[in-house]
Amino acid sequence: MSYLLNLNIFEISILIAFTVAFLIQLFYYLFFYLRIRFYKEKPTIIKEQFPVSVIICAKNEGKYLKEFLPGILTQDYPNYEVIVVNDGSNDDTEDILKIYKSEYSKLYVTTIPSTGKLKHSKKLAVSIGLKAAKNDWVLLIDADCQTFSKNWISKMQEKFEENADFVLGYGGYMGNKGFLNKMIRFDTLFIALQYFTFAMAKLPYMGVGRNLAYRKAIFFNNKGFFRHLHLASGDDDLFVNDNATSKNVRIKLDPDSFTSSVPEKDFKSWLYQKKRHLTTGKYYRFKHKVVLGFEIISRILLFISFIAGMFFPNIIIILIIGFFIRYLIQLIIFYFASKRLKESGIFYLGIIFDFIIPIINFMVHLSNIKLQKRKK
Repeated sequence: MSYLLNLNIFEISILIAFTVAFLIQLFYYLFFYLRIRFYKEKPTIIKEQFPVSVIICAKNEGKYLKEFLPGILTQDYPNYEVIVVNDGSNDDTEDILKIYKSEYSKLYVTTIPSTGKLKHSKKLAVSIGLKAAKNDWVLLIDADCQTFSKNWISKMQEKFEENADFVLGYGGYMGNKGFLNKMIRFDTLFIALQYFTFAMAKLPYMGVGRNLAYRKAIFFNNKGFFRHLHLASGDDDLFVNDNATSKNVRIKLDPDSFTSSVPEKDFKSWLYQKKRHLTTGKYYRFKHKVVLGFEIISRILLFISFIAGMFFPNIIIILIIGFFIRYLIQLIIFYFASKRLKESGIFYLGIIFDFIIPIINFMVHLSNIKLQKRKK
């Protein structure tokens, strides 16, 4: 108490702000994110291997279809089809699909003619793929995605339980040299850490179209993407956000169920990708916006109060101790997450990206707001 009496109003304000942010951050790491360490999948007794429709939407993805499609067409699974929606491609996609169609009986191709200047989002291609699907369960993957094993379908379908409508899988990015690649992979790891552990806590809010399964019925019974047709993104996260409940979502964390995508190679392309993805957040359900918002605000407040406190010698030691405790807990949990999701060589960079990525996201949000005003 005597210590506090010796502090001025600025020092007390900074200390209070830091303490509040520190405690909120601790709550997220220990209540949510730590679940990744202790999560155990229940042993699966396979009573039935459900027929599965794999849907791939491809727009000028000939290069990746040639490389990755055979791995999906040769899965070790008895009853499945692969539907590739050729979304107005003007590269060699059509020729490659013709060749593979003659070689693989499981492949079905449907084409959306090129519309010239008229543009549509991926939602149209996904909707057409779902209409073409013969089976109740559909499994979505991107054209530039590679499966980790021939048991990808088999592992994902282990969670096709009677009262489940969604199965969330992990879709990472391939590792390459360079700082940007590590940042992309860490950003993906942290987002996955959030949506997996939130789902474990019965608060599912999103999934990624690089590895996502759901029942065809839930799509058509809820009018598909009707509520968000005006958005370029949202074919995965917003659809899950609209229809997921605490009871109808399952997750799969077996390495054989993972997929890996080709990452962007330059900062400008990655930034454009993030701009597209971050347009959907404001359409999440209110409770999800609150929970996610508190995490971001508390993290920013922690950094601001820590930096501000460096100018006041009376509180420096307390702030450093608090910051170190948070960083140590963060490092341990990032280690568990990277090990669980097979993302090697990036967990120790968390303290750097934990500071950089929120700044990038904030700048992207401002850019999106300005763009939206110009459109209006």
